[in-house]
Amino acid sequence: MLIANELSLFALVVEAKSFIKAAAVADISTPALSKRITKLETDLGVQLLYRTTRKLSLTEAGQKLYLRAKDINRQVSEAIGEVSHFSEQLKGHIRISVPTISGELFLAETIAEFCQHHPDISVDVRLENEFVDLIKEGVDLVIRTGVLDDSSLIAKSLINSHWVVCCAPKYIEKHGQPDKPEALSQHNCLVYSYQGQGAYEWRFERDNVPCNVKVSGSFATNNAQALRKAALGGYGIVYIPKCSVYEDIEKGDLRVLLPDFQPRSLGVYAVYPYTRHLPNKIKLLIEHIKQGYEKLHHYF
Repeated sequence: MLIANELSLFALVVEAKSFIKAAAVADISTPALSKRITKLETDLGVQLLYRTTRKLSLTEAGQKLYLRAKDINRQVSEAIGEVSHFSEQLKGHIRISVPTISGELFLAETIAEFCQHHPDISVDVRLENEFVDLIKEGVDLVIRTGVLDDSSLIAKSLINSHWVVCCAPKYIEKHGQPDKPEALSQHNCLVYSYQGQGAYEWRFERDNVPCNVKVSGSFATNNAQALRKAALGGYGIVYIPKCSVYEDIEKGDLRVLLPDFQPRSLGVYAVYPYTRHLPNKIKLLIEHIKQGYEKLHHYF
């Protein structure tokens, strides 16, 4: 007889695309998980997964079952979540990794405020931009910008981060200012090299028509504050998250360029490992962080 747990494990394997990753999340051994899935296939009389040394893929029957199993998983998680907070105490330790820009701007203070509201909870905050292996490093939650590739993780949207192209007025006085994205090729463009791809290809959109421009310049850095300071010094044009230069723009120390063209916009997410029951303290911290972003929405 099939039970919800077997279907839950099957959905977990599909989403993790790996027996090893799924076993780690489910807290069982990889051989035990493989046997459970094999037994599920035997009981059903159909093959659900194609297994190779490199990847897993679904059979036609597996695809149909996964759609149902995923829904069962969600309903069970929601049902448990609705009642679990009645008995769960808000105490313990949380390890979180946050990006340097948001961390320095407001997240450090926001998380410290959360700890003050919940004195039995302690939080260890790491400021870093690299995406960490949550399970391997024992991190409970990360805040990250961009597309999430790992389907074994859950991402909750917090805010959209808009970018801007800007420079100091003294750069314009000396070199003029571009009137269209293509003109950037004639300017000294200071590059934010933290981006995995596209650091030297700046993306714009106008009237829903995309435009990519290849740029070059004398200075590149993976640190947004270093890039901001170079721009403030009048050394070139930068393409950077708006939140890191919002106050400089408001004061007039930096001037937004190409206002008729929209630079990139990326989602900011709270990311955590898949679990059938997310601890209430993590839920509350995510909500507190989301409220912190919303209070400073004009920065983004």
